[in-house]
Amino acid sequence: MPHTVTITGATGNIGKALAEQLLQSDVKVRAVARNAEKLSPLTAKGAQACVGDLEDTTFLVEAFRGADAVFAMIPPPHDAPDLQAKQRQISASLAEGLKTAQVPRVVALSSAGAALPSGTGPIAGLHEFEEILKSISGLSVVALRPTFFMENHLAAIPLIKNAGINGSAARADVAIPMIATRDIAAVAAEYLIAPMFDGHTVRDLLGPRDYTHREVTSILGAAIGKPDLAYVEFSYEDFHKSLLEEGFSVSAADSYVEMYTALDEGLIQSTVSRSDSNTTPTTLEEFARRIFAPAYEAS
Repeated sequence: MPHTVTITGATGNIGKALAEQLLQSDVKVRAVARNAEKLSPLTAKGAQACVGDLEDTTFLVEAFRGADAVFAMIPPPHDAPDLQAKQRQISASLAEGLKTAQVPRVVALSSAGAALPSGTGPIAGLHEFEEILKSISGLSVVALRPTFFMENHLAAIPLIKNAGINGSAARADVAIPMIATRDIAAVAAEYLIAPMFDGHTVRDLLGPRDYTHREVTSILGAAIGKPDLAYVEFSYEDFHKSLLEEGFSVSAADSYVEMYTALDEGLIQSTVSRSDSNTTPTTLEEFARRIFAPAYEAS
């Protein structure tokens, strides 16, 4: 008899890819999201839609009850007046749902840098998330700690189209690991296709190698026919202002500036060393061809 996995954030890049992989392996999938319409591609493939809010613990208990495992994540609440308080609220709701529904195993989406309790912006909220999951008696946990998502570069498309440059608060020549979200989903699937893990495990995920943002810009530029695309470093002040214009709350903008500062200073990178077990296959060149260039053309 197939086992059941509940996936939170099922319409996001990771959750959707994970759900599709589990369905192909004959796992029963309960797909959790706030928007029923966005879940329709998954329900068409056999997933059960669970439409509700992660802060609604009663809803989560029902979505989790009887599941053999859960993929748990905290969506980035960019517009929350107090980002850390909102993360704490969602963490507490997820934890209570897991505990009340007596879920035996969870794969939790955390982040590189989550070993640090502070100084990392929104990642500090994921440190707290890991700690609260650890405190649940009888719950086995795999905490996935992926690095900077390659998909974050999709946000630069309007800037490239409108200003002819790429840019952010990241220093141009600081190398950081970057990962494709499909590789995160593939690792999560390894644990959830036959969930047998016990205890508490941290799995760092660092992508294929480290890239500087100057190098990223060359790779993305080449894929869209702009080999001379320039990278511009924004001041933290200008970056903060641009986040507010994109709809971030002041609290979230402050938090993201702190995260970029931690990346620029090497703080997050210093928490883990590369190994075979944390290196994943998709290169930025492949991402640029397969995901970035089509998105650029379509925008």
